[in-house]
Amino acid sequence: MSRVAMKGCRTLAAACLALGAVAGPAFSQAPPTAAPAGLSESVAAVINDEVISTFDLAQRMRLLIATSGIQPTQQNLPQFQREALSGLVDERLQIQELRRVEKEQKIEIVPTDSEVDEQLTEMARENNANLQQFTNSLAAQGIGIDTLREQIRAQSGWQRWVRGRYGSRLRIGEDQVKAEMERIAAAATRPQYQIAEVFIDAARVGGMEVAVNGAAQLVSQIQQGAPFPAVARQFSASPSAATGGDVGWITAGEMPAEVDAALEQMRPGQLSQPIPVRDGVYIVYLRDRRAGASAVTVSLKQAAIALSQGAPDAEVRAASGRLTDLRGRIRGCETVETEAARVQGVVAGDLGEAELKDLSPAFRTAVEGLSPGQTSEPIRTNVGLHILTVCARGSGGPGAVSKDQIEGRIYGQQLSMIARRYMRDLRTAATIETR
Repeated sequence: MSRVAMKGCRTLAAACLALGAVAGPAFSQAPPTAAPAGLSESVAAVINDEVISTFDLAQRMRLLIATSGIQPTQQNLPQFQREALSGLVDERLQIQELRRVEKEQKIEIVPTDSEVDEQLTEMARENNANLQQFTNSLAAQGIGIDTLREQIRAQSGWQRWVRGRYGSRLRIGEDQVKAEMERIAAAATRPQYQIAEVFIDAARVGGMEVAVNGAAQLVSQIQQGAPFPAVARQFSASPSAATGGDVGWITAGEMPAEVDAALEQMRPGQLSQPIPVRDGVYIVYLRDRRAGASAVTVSLKQAAIALSQGAPDAEVRAASGRLTDLRGRIRGCETVETEAARVQGVVAGDLGEAELKDLSPAFRTAVEGLSPGQTSEPIRTNVGLHILTVCARGSGGPGAVSKDQIEGRIYGQQLSMIARRYMRDLRTAATIETR
């Protein structure tokens, strides 16, 4: 399928469909996804006497392929099948529970056809299409609109019911907010990471070996261009899947130790390899990182002359004299490159921001007593002579978090926990037979 940039994708994964058929002819060149090999029109699963057919399963697999950005292969089709079947089972259980509640309490919870069509119309509008064009784009990939309609009905109805039943009952106490503020303050001295995640639940997919292999395939597909948010929405078992895997800022110690160890070695913009933990496998994308609040950070520029380690003393003295003269003409970071360009053999550059403790001993000694705008004496290293100009000094760590932000975070965590327990109880009580 064509890779068409999408905007305005909802938390509902099915919203992020590539509407290349609307945007131009490139989409029409991609044939509809073939039905997965080995599936016939029969029973795939029975959920409390309600049948999920292999046609339903094939349709959901096509939808997963279309929305994840992952190219189907013989290796990853079993993974698509597992995810498709798990999603269908959960949605059938949700709809069955909603119908039961409607009957007992004489209320309406399950979205009507008109309400579902309103959501479909909005999805199409956000992607510069009308509902008919949106439907046609699905059909071009062999996907019937009904498979998306029923996914929307189950997910939005379930969210409505859980929030309506439990959301108004949740009370976030002052003691909870205070405890969270104290935890944040205590953690402020440790490094923080802004991450997105995919978590493969080993128990859900059939064991740790399956989880590790599936995660490795997802990493490969992301590296080849599959959008991380789309992959997270479709494959992650974490609550963050609803936001495309976005976790926000975390502090070292909040994630499993194996994930912390990987993050410590990563740089912003890097994607991890699969990280096995006790109950599954993580894939982590590091968006950004920052030092703890107690760390001193410096932003530096340098001017340097390349010299071998065994350069003659006379050559070293001459280079030192040129840099000392240059140092006298530098007036803050904005003049480093301009002044350095006037001295033959000198190369200047921006070293960016770093924690003072992470600098080499020679560099750290040279700049730890300098204020912004000041330049060091020449520093000898194995590769040359350097002078460093301090552009800025500061402390690491995040800004203050408001009380409302903390309350919202706690509310979301508690509601998510309730929803997971609710689904766990439904699965435990249900009769689920897969064929």
